Amino acid sequence: MRKPVFHLFLLLSLAAGLIPASLHAQLLLVVNQGDTNVSLVDPAAGKQVATVAEKTSGVHGHEIAASADGHLAFVPIYGSTGVGKPGIDGHDILVVDLATHSIVGDIDFGHGVRPHFPLLDPASGMLYVTTELDKTVTVVDPRTHKIVGAIPTGQEQSHMLAISHDGRRGYTANVGPGTISVLDLVGRKTIAVIPVSGEVQRVSISTDDKLVFTSDQTRPQLAVIDTATNKVKTWVALPGTGYGTAATLDGRWLLVAVPSTNQVAVVDLNRMQVSRRIDVASKPQEILVRPDGKVAYVSCAGTGQVAAIDLAEWKVQKLIDAGNFADGLAWAK
Repeated sequence: MRKPVFHLFLLLSLAAGLIPASLHAQLLLVVNQGDTNVSLVDPAAGKQVATVAEKTSGVHGHEIAASADGHLAFVPIYGSTGVGKPGIDGHDILVVDLATHSIVGDIDFGHGVRPHFPLLDPASGMLYVTTELDKTVTVVDPRTHKIVGAIPTGQEQSHMLAISHDGRRGYTANVGPGTISVLDLVGRKTIAVIPVSGEVQRVSISTDDKLVFTSDQTRPQLAVIDTATNKVKTWVALPGTGYGTAATLDGRWLLVAVPSTNQVAVVDLNRMQVSRRIDVASKPQEILVRPDGKVAYVSCAGTGQVAAIDLAEWKVQKLIDAGNFADGLAWAK
């Protein structure tokens, strides 16, 4: 008899709002660089339901990751400026409780490292964070909030990170050097450094782990790297300089943000060419494909919005208001 009574209590509590929405609903998290805060978005309603101030002075975060249970978020505080530019160097990661909308922890590196992109690896359960000034990716235990290791990248400005689905390989986009570092995440060492261009931005991996993608910042083209050979396999022409990328769950398409044209280019990975363009809001930055594979979210820094793209219809469903210079995205289940 206890189980039905508990279920009835739970349903009544949810209906009455006694249990915070973030404990039982999925959230889209958006880092707003210009506002120095994080938007908590109800993706079903398509609206912001709360914000969490970073409570930092002169520095701000760019990116975000959610814990496996969806209760916490991790926001590295990068600093006061952009990659490769002089400014204040960030030295910590804020831990945000998504139910109470409050900062409940601070993981401090002890010195300026410009921590940037956090990524939770489901295979190992570890949180990996790029730490540019140390030329490393730092390993954090998200349960204890302790730093447990570091992996050298061998390059300056290791800004973004992608991880293979088995958790064995990591790939960093090293912006100024224009390279990709290939990391052995288990052995915690650099395997290779792949020259790509004079400058690169962002990095992502295909659903089958066979390809890695990064956007050339010197020409409107996308580098496609073969993970078996650790070499650039081919180039894909883009309508403008690319930025963030993300593969669809079926592995057929790659979405590429093109800030200069305010579009998302859709690359056919079988033909290695752009098959369509989708107009979004101003200055698209990062792309996140929802876990069910039906929708892609695109942060648009120019308007402080997130474009929700229907991946069946290939069109924008809605524009969701976030904050000034909307950038990093994460999904909290």
